Amino acid sequence: MTPVTRRATPHDAASLAEMLDAFNTEFETETPGVETLEPRLRTLLAGPATFAVLGGDPAVGLALVTLRPNVWSDGPVALLDEMYVEPEQRGTGIGSAILQHMVEICRELGVAAIEINVDESDAGAMRFYERHGFSNGDPDTGEKAFYFYRSL
Repeated sequence: MTPVTRRATPHDAASLAEMLDAFNTEFETETPGVETLEPRLRTLLAGPATFAVLGGDPAVGLALVTLRPNVWSDGPVALLDEMYVEPEQRGTGIGSAILQHMVEICRELGVAAIEINVDESDAGAMRFYERHGFSNGDPDTGEKAFYFYRSL
């Protein structure tokens, strides 16, 4: 049976905030906390440039996506900002269902490409995304893609 997924609404901000906070806590990454994340998510989800997919009932996983215009295509580019599944639910298919639903929404929105950033040490995430048709290189040239970052 395929796990239940749905597009989140601003009313889901608290649930999303709790899972994002748990995600950062699990991987020992700084988090601003649920109290900060919840209002941010409520505002972002009410606008046209951010959407999220929840998996499970109650939700045990999420994909958070932002959209941006792009000069190279008619449609926007989607960035999968965060993807999280509670540890005890990993391997059950919920992550695959969330990702598939996210791709469907991107198609409906006319998205030209989906970008995902993965930490070099997270081989499991890389295998997961590769299984779902994503690659870390240019499909025409085979050149590897790199992500550069600078905090301001």
